[in-house]
Amino acid sequence: MRVVVQRVSHAHVEIDGRTVGRIGAGLLLLVGIEKGDGEKEMVFMADKILNLRIFADNEGKMNLSVQEVKGAILSISQFTLAARIKKGRRPDFTHAEEPGKAEALYLRFNSLLTAAVPTAAGIFGAMMDIHSVNNGPVTIILEKNKDELG
Repeated sequence: MRVVVQRVSHAHVEIDGRTVGRIGAGLLLLVGIEKGDGEKEMVFMADKILNLRIFADNEGKMNLSVQEVKGAILSISQFTLAARIKKGRRPDFTHAEEPGKAEALYLRFNSLLTAAVPTAAGIFGAMMDIHSVNNGPVTIILEKNKDELG
């Protein structure tokens, strides 16, 4: 599983010109689910993101989580994060989980987030336009595979 985490002032997602998800200050997540990912990865990654200390405290230090600042999350499924480019120039997407299983895991991941903070989402598999203002800028890439969970 790979997740690109961006601290944002605000963000929204559109499909065919219609806004389907919108947040104010918080986190924009680009979520890539790979073959072999399961419940453990969803729980681990949701906990990591909800408690990631990347918001400024009163002294300007990155010391607070999205929960502590009462922020929101916009979660976007993005299978292209599973791409590999070992040779040549064309991405190989064979590490991406098959759509049916990936969608179920993505929805589970979002439900874990929603239990803690307001969470908006795009629509799985749709062609989306993502609009965001990256705050900082702060962008972090998180990766976890089933072998690392123990």
